[in-house]
Parts: sequence; C-alpha cells; structure tokens
Amino acid sequence: MVWEGEDVIAAARNIIGATNPVSAAPGSIRGDLGVSIGRNLIHGSDAPETATAEVALWFDESELVDWEPVRKSWLYE
Repeated sequence: MVWEGEDVIAAARNIIGATNPVSAAPGSIRGDLGVSIGRNLIHGSDAPETATAEVALWFDESELVDWEPVRKSWLYE
C-alpha cells in the first residue's frame, strides 16, 4: 500500500510502531503483533526520498491511483 499526504510518514510510523517490538507502543502493529526484529511484520519508509525509491521498487506506475477524499477541504487549510 502506498500512502501520501500531510505528515503521512510520521503518522504511518506511529501506526506501525518502533522497529523493535519490545519498544513499540501498545496499539501499534508491531507493539501488538510483533515478536522479533528479525521477523518484521511491516515496513514503512522513513523519509520522502526513501519512499520514492521503495515505491518504485515494489509497484509499477500503472498500479498507483490518485485519490482525494471528498472531505479534504474540511480537514486541511
């Protein structure tokens, strides 16, 4: 899955949790489901530059769809 938007990397990394499941917050994917760093459950890019490279690695341009929620104007100035 590819996400984009305001502060999306920070938001996604909060949902994902710290790399080490022992350090990941309860309620995060790694905090609730992770057991070991070596058996990582999920990956999230750490910066826009790495996201660009990683998206290109795993997805073809034809697989990416632009989508904008109808409520966007109510959420952002």
